Amino acid sequence: MKNLRNRVTLIGRLGRDPEVRVFDSGTKKVSFSLATDDAYKNDKGEKVKETQWHNLVVWGKLADVAEKYLKKGQEIAVEGKLVHREYENASGEKRYITEITVGEMLMLGAK
Repeated sequence: MKNLRNRVTLIGRLGRDPEVRVFDSGTKKVSFSLATDDAYKNDKGEKVKETQWHNLVVWGKLADVAEKYLKKGQEIAVEGKLVHREYENASGEKRYITEITVGEMLMLGAK
C-alpha cells in the first residue's frame, strides 16, 4: 500500500502546447494543462459532460520527451503525484497552486 500514497493517474487531452523553461542549472521544466472529461445523466435523463482542468509539470529526461512530442489536443495518460505549493508573484502577493508532477507518461491515439 505504500506505493498508493499520493498517486494520481489521468487520461486526457492537452489544453495547450507545452511551455518549456530551462533554469541556470540546466534543469528543464515542461508544464501544460490537461483536460479530463466525465459524462453522466442527470435527473431528467439528459447527458451532462463535465471537464476538469489539471496543471501538469514534467522534469528531467521526461521533459525532453514532452517538449519534443506533445502538442495541444493530443491524448495522453500520465501517472504522478499531487504537489501543492505557494509562491509570490511579481507584485509580492502570495499565490497557491496545485500541480501534478508527472513520473510516467504514455502518448495515446494516432500520430
